[in-house]
Amino acid sequence: MAAAARLAAAGRRRAGGAGRRHRAPRPARTRVPLRRALTLVVQEPASTERLRRQNVSLLLRSLRRHGPGTRSELAQRSGLAKATVGAIVADLEAARAVVEEEARGGARGRPGRPVSLFGERYVALGLELNVDYVAAVVLDLAGGTVHHETRPVRGAALDALAALATATAKRVADRALVGAVVAVPGLVRADDRTVAWAPNVDIPGDLVAARVAAALRDRCPVHVSNDADCAAYAEAHHGAATDTASLLYLTGTVGVGAGIVEDGALVRGGQGFAGEVGHMPVGDPAVRCGCGRTGCWEASVGLHAMLRAVEMPELETPLASAEAVAERARIDAGVRDRLAALGDDLGLGLAVLTQVLDPAVVVLGGYFVPLGELVLGPARHALERRLVGPMRAPELRVGELGIEAAALGAAERGFSQVFSGERELPA
Repeated sequence: MAAAARLAAAGRRRAGGAGRRHRAPRPARTRVPLRRALTLVVQEPASTERLRRQNVSLLLRSLRRHGPGTRSELAQRSGLAKATVGAIVADLEAARAVVEEEARGGARGRPGRPVSLFGERYVALGLELNVDYVAAVVLDLAGGTVHHETRPVRGAALDALAALATATAKRVADRALVGAVVAVPGLVRADDRTVAWAPNVDIPGDLVAARVAAALRDRCPVHVSNDADCAAYAEAHHGAATDTASLLYLTGTVGVGAGIVEDGALVRGGQGFAGEVGHMPVGDPAVRCGCGRTGCWEASVGLHAMLRAVEMPELETPLASAEAVAERARIDAGVRDRLAALGDDLGLGLAVLTQVLDPAVVVLGGYFVPLGELVLGPARHALERRLVGPMRAPELRVGELGIEAAALGAAERGFSQVFSGERELPA
């Protein structure tokens, strides 16, 4: 196996010594079959390229998560050799992905110059398609929000989404668009493109991805993701759950879905469908859901169920509707009582999810945010009553990112292939 050993050693030298040239491996003198030796030689450049992308993504993630650092600090954080870090930083600086700051004072010897992410070149687009609104968020590579916008849907939702995508893309026409992700209220297959089931918007297949790609004139890859997954990802990285490794996020729109985050990563399940909790059969068995069944949880705790309970009209967005209900509840004891009953139904479903998933924190988004303790208080009591043994109730929090949480998470996921090393930053 000497030939394989020499090839592996060459790969290690190439990864640790950027800029050095190596002669091709000598012909094999061992019993390694010729076909296998040729396969190893052919595959080596691809493996080296993959290793380089992984090293680049490691530094990008470190800079995003921990902030600026000198080359020595980045080498220490990442475990990469200083020479490798130096070569990667030089490439990223040439690509306008990072920038060197002024040297820090007060250090002995020659102080290093911190390297930080540069937010003016690369952006990602997050879009949300919902029943009654569409939203867009543009993030830069450093995590800063470049643009955000929400529009009510009047007419065909997909037309509204395409128009918003076109308008938003024009705002960042001078920047490199790394990726776009569309958050939808439904089941999305593991290919991150195909909508398998979305009864509230009824846009199946890859129609959403194709329409957005056309609106963006194919400037970047377009993927589709579940809205609860995107919102959970946003709250875990930017919002109410940055301090926990175990999160369950619950949407509060017409539908109710869950996003599950463990150690910063989404839990997707075998088919990509994890978190479709709105159709758990724990709701009122006499109430028909939008899916056609009765007894679904979201038919008892979704936005329309809440508005029916308090006998108030739906406004342009879930947030506006909930704010009006919260204002009414200040002076109307009957509204408070109905919200408390809804909170009890909410707590029942959360008890089921807690006993299955055991999250440390549950974040409630959407219309639950303006209602706050009017719903969370009763939900907390109902949840605690239904837990068994030593199991503790998770901490209930309201989301911090508002109605655009899903679009923000979608934008963050637009960078995910670069941060994971699957793709390079575009030229």
